[in-house]
Amino acid sequence: MSRMSDSSRRPAGAAVLRQEVTGAIIEAALAELTDHGYARMSMDAVARRAGVGKAAIYRRWSSKEPLVLDLLTELADQAVPLPDTGTLYEDVAGFVRHTSALRADDRAMRILTDLTAEATRNPRLATAMHTTAELPRRAAATELLQRAVDRGELPADLDLDLATDCLIGLAYLRPRTPWQPSEPLDPGVLARLVEVILAALTACRG
Repeated sequence: MSRMSDSSRRPAGAAVLRQEVTGAIIEAALAELTDHGYARMSMDAVARRAGVGKAAIYRRWSSKEPLVLDLLTELADQAVPLPDTGTLYEDVAGFVRHTSALRADDRAMRILTDLTAEATRNPRLATAMHTTAELPRRAAATELLQRAVDRGELPADLDLDLATDCLIGLAYLRPRTPWQPSEPLDPGVLARLVEVILAALTACRG
């Protein structure tokens, strides 16, 4: 995971925050989320795991929630595929390949699954997941499809909303739970899934 910029959250005139400390806190928070989930995660536990004092965390985040929301933004950035190969087939294959790799990332999936459940009880977290994960993923899928329409690979009267639903829904076709290991799709399965998605997309006419 890339490191979040200290300068983006440091007020003018504040002391410089050490990047290595920020990185240790981020990794510790990810580990706590993976091992214990949002509800049982505490700033004390994050500080102990990171080997820093709690004050170091509170200089960067005022509470657990903004820390986790920053982590969610980072995870969401990794979860939004936008291949641009010049052909619909390869773009869809890249989209599916990316989502397959994400689903094979045990830590990312355990965290996202836990936060999805927590979002049913936490409106701010639900809003954050919608704006940082769901909307960008949908926008990326829609952009991919619009390029194909512009190239003439999909019909001009394509129902973009329905086609986006098909692409995302089928790309995330196989259910996965945190206790089930997931491997990237076999190339043969990937090819068949891409053909299924292409057939569905051509049927999504307005």
